[in-house]
Amino acid sequence: MKDKFYQYIQNLQDEIVAGLEKIDGHAKFREDIWQRPEGGGGRTRVIENGAVFEKGGVNISAVHGKLPDSMQKLFNVGEADFFACGLSLVIHPKSPMVPTVHANWRYFEMYDEVGNVIQSWFGGGQDLTPYYLFEEDAKHFHQTSKTACDKHNRDFYTKYKKQCDGYFWNAHRNEARGIGGLFFDYCKATEQMSMENWYDFVTEIGNSFLEAYVPIVEKRKDLPYTEAQKNWQEIRRGRYVEFNLVHDKGTLFGLKTNGRIESILMSLPPTVQWIYDHHPEKGSEEEKLLKVLENPVDWI
Repeated sequence: MKDKFYQYIQNLQDEIVAGLEKIDGHAKFREDIWQRPEGGGGRTRVIENGAVFEKGGVNISAVHGKLPDSMQKLFNVGEADFFACGLSLVIHPKSPMVPTVHANWRYFEMYDEVGNVIQSWFGGGQDLTPYYLFEEDAKHFHQTSKTACDKHNRDFYTKYKKQCDGYFWNAHRNEARGIGGLFFDYCKATEQMSMENWYDFVTEIGNSFLEAYVPIVEKRKDLPYTEAQKNWQEIRRGRYVEFNLVHDKGTLFGLKTNGRIESILMSLPPTVQWIYDHHPEKGSEEEKLLKVLENPVDWI
């Protein structure tokens, strides 16, 4: 399974990078191959200063070795070896009219002292963070995600949409990071779902990503915007940074397992603002977004 899924994310990285380079039309992704001293490594691809994308990364990694003490405590296990691989992406567009997008698909195995797999699971999801709310874009992103889920279980979209709303929540701000999508984790074999079934589901979601995001970019990338709207984008990016550094489990896992810092922090946008006690004008498009972020919305 680990070899099968790692091959899948290598191919998916190629597909997503090609799709994003095509829509940008100017910038290309830079590639870095890196090794982890304790075992494994990855392939980081970053785009910067494009015509459409200001900064973004589409990264894959496959790491293995002894499970660090901090992760032993998290998983409530003793000494064990592990393998983890995944694709993680964050794209920060130049225009405030185009939403930031994040996605991740991953697989994890843990072994006993003789190398037998004692635990394995999949995780992942995809979510959207707009700066200006276009409801038809939110509906498109969620409908594409639901269509992919429904091919495997008609309960999955509702379940994983709710988990996404709960996970991407800036508790210290009491607001959502964005308008959600899907989030699933610890997807283990059950009587209803084998690991092969989970593989089929997770790859279905991965394959849906470009369909979910690219039409939104194409529709919004050439809209005019003002300096004030760009400032609002940078203020909202600050909330994105806060979530990733304070709450995000993926960032924590990377830091705790001696991951590559440049790859872990590629999710941070290039320009951000923190303005003291900032509030948008009453009745403005900016306030409209904040109202939506106060309570999760059923977009379908």
